[in-house]
Amino acid sequence: MKIWVYPGSFDPVTNGHVDIIKRSSKLCDKLIVAVGNNLRKKYSLELTERVELLKLAVKDFTNVEVDSFNGLLVNYVKSRGASTIIKGLRALSDYEYELQMALINKNLAPEIETLFMMADIHYSYLSSSAVKELVVNGGSIDGLVPDCIKDRIIEKLTGEKTVL
Repeated sequence: MKIWVYPGSFDPVTNGHVDIIKRSSKLCDKLIVAVGNNLRKKYSLELTERVELLKLAVKDFTNVEVDSFNGLLVNYVKSRGASTIIKGLRALSDYEYELQMALINKNLAPEIETLFMMADIHYSYLSSSAVKELVVNGGSIDGLVPDCIKDRIIEKLTGEKTVL
């Protein structure tokens, strides 16, 4: 069984993330979307909220599981019996950072592969940071995040309920 892990902070999950999940889940038997919890990083959404929103966003994907982890990614990947880490890339700056992490992971766990997947052109500009900036400044996030969680993201980041 081919088990892959797609790690990230997903703060919040975007349609770019969902696109990578959709495309990579077709290439493996099981995809674990692993929400990282770096204690040194400040998140806008709590870990439980990020996991909950991701579960809603991927509820229709039959071979996708959402989980969370602390510590080293390679230790988590090994603990889940996975062989491959999938990473989405938007730009050259993503590649430079992700290449460094992939090489460190390869040094720590030579049996684990890292595969890079290019972002769809429609999402190559999209980041969780951009979504948060738009929300807190009253901009529209239509088409940038899954419709099923859009109102919840707005409410969590602004404290205001959206009006239908």
